[in-house]
Amino acid sequence: MSVLVVIAGPQASGKSTVASALGERLREQGEVVAVVELDALAAMALPTLPGWDVAHRVYEVVTGLWLRSGTTCVIAEGGGSQAEVDRVVRQAPAGTAVLTVGTTTSAAVAHERAQADPTRGLSRQLDFLTGVYDSWAGELDRIAPDVVLDTTASTVEECVASLAREVGRRRGAPVAPGP
Repeated sequence: MSVLVVIAGPQASGKSTVASALGERLREQGEVVAVVELDALAAMALPTLPGWDVAHRVYEVVTGLWLRSGTTCVIAEGGGSQAEVDRVVRQAPAGTAVLTVGTTTSAAVAHERAQADPTRGLSRQLDFLTGVYDSWAGELDRIAPDVVLDTTASTVEECVASLAREVGRRRGAPVAPGP
């Protein structure tokens, strides 16, 4: 049975770091893994990206295609809202186990991380990040993820170990109804 891991969170909350490390861990365990990153897909069209709505649609479709390709686990990283998570989950074929993950940190830590990453744009601005993080708690409640990772309080290794265990559990859990 394939497992879809959807990692949602605001900018600089640790989504990409956790997704990449989880992919590596699962491959070491013999899984056939695809890590689908929204930002990486959007970067393919920069600087002429028609809009983030297009990037999200590509992200959703690519996730679904990987789930139908024989992978044992697809890690979809990039959404930040309930609607975005729901659209990705709808791409899962019947029989796919789903694990939703919310990442969080403080706006101050996110700002530090963003400042250290020269590839970031708007997310390097403290006022922008503060606004995003002010609304994140409510969005996290709407998403109601299976697992919440505070990437300030936990190391990447702790986050990955927790998620790897959950992926294993999902193989015996009820499955998504499919589209």
